Amino acid sequence: MMFTVAAISIRMVYHKCAVAKLSADAYQFTQFRQWEDSAMAGLYLDEFEPGMVIKHTLRKSVTESDNMMFSVMTLNPQPLHIDFDFAEKSEWGKPLVNSLFTLGLMIGISVHDTTLGTTIGNLGMTETVFPHPVFHGDTIRVETEIKSVRESKSKPDRGIVEFEHRAYNQDNVLVARCVRQAMILKKPA
Repeated sequence: MMFTVAAISIRMVYHKCAVAKLSADAYQFTQFRQWEDSAMAGLYLDEFEPGMVIKHTLRKSVTESDNMMFSVMTLNPQPLHIDFDFAEKSEWGKPLVNSLFTLGLMIGISVHDTTLGTTIGNLGMTETVFPHPVFHGDTIRVETEIKSVRESKSKPDRGIVEFEHRAYNQDNVLVARCVRQAMILKKPA
């Protein structure tokens, strides 16, 4: 177990170094991706196609602890999230999971299959909606649709992918949707 934790720490430090040098030398980042080929599952720009739908196998059951810790760490004192007595008297009858946790979880679940090791950075998020609340005990699954792909006009080693992420609960009810734009590396020549 300690070896695994140590290996993860080394990978994280190496990753930070590779990302820091990326703007000056994309080759360094590519070398890092090859060094970590078993952990770097993301797709390159050339591998994305508009209309592609990825159904992510990773799922997560949201716990009371997830919600409380996220709300406390982000200094969000909203009683709908952290006060059971207050939330019980609301129209929901119980605490709501913090919607920003839901957003982060939705995008996080998508990373392994889409951008792990190939993203340069997020450019923005639009059309973020939460059509149905998430509660403690809900199990979230995610699918991602590729809306558009284009090469960068100024940097030949990258491009922009527009993703539409959709999160569903265990009853297949849509609980979150977001359109996200990210800068992605092209496959090395």
